Amino acid sequence: MTPDNPRRTALIGVIESLHQEIQALKTNDIVALERATQDKLRGIETVAAFGTAPADADIRELAEEANRLNETSRIYVNLMAANVRRRLQSLTGDAGAGYRANGVRAAYA
Repeated sequence: MTPDNPRRTALIGVIESLHQEIQALKTNDIVALERATQDKLRGIETVAAFGTAPADADIRELAEEANRLNETSRIYVNLMAANVRRRLQSLTGDAGAGYRANGVRAAYA
Protein backbone atom coordinates (compact mmCIF):
# COMPACT_ATOMS: atom_id res chain seq x y z
CA MET A 1 0.00 0.00 0.00
CA THR A 2 1.10 3.55 -0.59
CA PRO A 3 2.21 5.81 2.26
CA ASP A 4 -0.85 8.05 1.71
CA ASN A 5 -3.27 5.18 2.45
CA PRO A 6 -5.83 6.62 4.93
CA ARG A 7 -6.00 3.37 6.92
CA ARG A 8 -2.22 3.42 7.31
CA THR A 9 -2.26 7.11 8.25
CA ALA A 10 -4.93 6.47 10.90
CA LEU A 11 -2.90 3.61 12.41
CA ILE A 12 0.20 5.79 12.53
CA GLY A 13 -1.89 8.40 14.37
CA VAL A 14 -2.95 5.77 16.91
CA ILE A 15 0.69 4.76 17.40
CA GLU A 16 1.75 8.37 17.91
CA SER A 17 -1.02 8.93 20.46
CA LEU A 18 -0.01 5.75 22.30
CA HIS A 19 3.57 7.05 22.55
CA GLN A 20 2.17 10.31 23.96
CA GLU A 21 -0.07 8.40 26.36
CA ILE A 22 2.86 6.35 27.69
CA GLN A 23 4.97 9.48 28.12
CA ALA A 24 2.14 11.18 30.01
CA LEU A 25 1.79 8.14 32.27
CA LYS A 26 5.52 8.16 32.98
CA THR A 27 5.46 11.85 33.94
CA ASN A 28 2.05 11.84 35.67
CA ASP A 29 0.85 14.57 33.31
CA ILE A 30 -2.92 14.23 33.58
CA VAL A 31 -3.73 16.88 30.98
CA ALA A 32 -1.43 15.26 28.41
CA LEU A 33 -2.79 11.82 29.33
CA GLU A 34 -6.38 12.93 28.72
CA ARG A 35 -5.44 14.53 25.39
CA ALA A 36 -3.45 11.50 24.23
CA THR A 37 -6.18 9.08 25.28
CA GLN A 38 -8.84 11.06 23.42
CA ASP A 39 -6.58 11.22 20.33
CA LYS A 40 -6.06 7.46 20.57
CA LEU A 41 -9.79 6.78 20.82
CA ARG A 42 -10.54 9.03 17.84
CA GLY A 43 -7.82 7.25 15.86
CA ILE A 44 -9.23 3.85 16.74
CA GLU A 45 -12.68 4.98 15.60
CA THR A 46 -11.16 6.14 12.32
CA VAL A 47 -9.40 2.82 11.81
CA ALA A 48 -12.60 0.94 12.67
CA ALA A 49 -14.51 2.96 10.07
CA PHE A 50 -12.42 1.26 7.37
CA GLY A 51 -14.03 -2.05 8.31
CA THR A 52 -12.43 -5.45 8.40
CA ALA A 53 -11.05 -5.57 4.89
CA PRO A 54 -7.97 -7.78 4.54
CA ALA A 55 -4.82 -6.04 5.69
CA ASP A 56 -1.52 -6.16 3.87
CA ALA A 57 1.76 -6.79 5.70
CA ASP A 58 2.36 -3.09 6.36
CA ILE A 59 -1.06 -2.59 7.98
CA ARG A 60 -0.66 -5.77 10.06
CA GLU A 61 2.75 -4.60 11.25
CA LEU A 62 1.36 -1.21 12.26
CA ALA A 63 -1.57 -2.85 14.04
CA GLU A 64 0.81 -5.14 15.94
CA GLU A 65 2.93 -2.14 16.95
CA ALA A 66 -0.20 -0.35 18.22
CA ASN A 67 -1.18 -3.47 20.16
CA ARG A 68 2.28 -3.70 21.79
CA LEU A 69 2.17 -0.03 22.77
CA ASN A 70 -1.34 -0.39 24.17
CA GLU A 71 -0.15 -3.34 26.25
CA THR A 72 2.72 -1.20 27.57
CA SER A 73 0.25 1.54 28.48
CA ARG A 74 -1.96 -1.00 30.26
CA ILE A 75 1.00 -2.22 32.30
CA TYR A 76 1.82 1.34 33.41
CA VAL A 77 -1.80 1.90 34.46
CA ASN A 78 -1.86 -1.37 36.42
CA LEU A 79 1.40 -0.51 38.18
CA MET A 80 0.07 2.92 39.10
CA ALA A 81 -3.17 1.40 40.41
CA ALA A 82 -1.24 -1.11 42.52
CA ASN A 83 0.89 1.69 43.93
CA VAL A 84 -2.19 3.74 44.85
CA ARG A 85 -3.77 0.66 46.47
CA ARG A 86 -0.62 0.11 48.58
CA ARG A 87 -0.57 3.75 49.62
CA LEU A 88 -4.23 3.71 50.61
CA GLN A 89 -3.77 0.50 52.56
CA SER A 90 -0.82 2.02 54.35
CA LEU A 91 -2.75 5.19 55.17
CA THR A 92 -5.72 3.23 56.52
CA GLY A 93 -3.58 0.78 58.47
CA ASP A 94 -4.76 -2.09 56.29
CA ALA A 95 -1.37 -3.49 55.36
CA GLY A 96 -2.86 -6.99 54.99
CA ALA A 97 -3.39 -6.46 51.25
CA GLY A 98 -7.14 -6.15 51.60
CA TYR A 99 -7.74 -9.46 53.36
CA ARG A 100 -9.12 -9.89 56.84
CA ALA A 101 -8.11 -12.50 59.39
CA ASN A 102 -11.27 -14.49 58.70
CA GLY A 103 -10.18 -14.93 55.09
CA VAL A 104 -12.87 -12.67 53.64
CA ARG A 105 -11.72 -9.94 51.31
CA ALA A 106 -12.36 -6.45 52.58
CA ALA A 107 -15.13 -4.49 50.87
CA TYR A 108 -14.14 -1.36 48.99
CA ALA A 109 -16.70 1.33 48.27
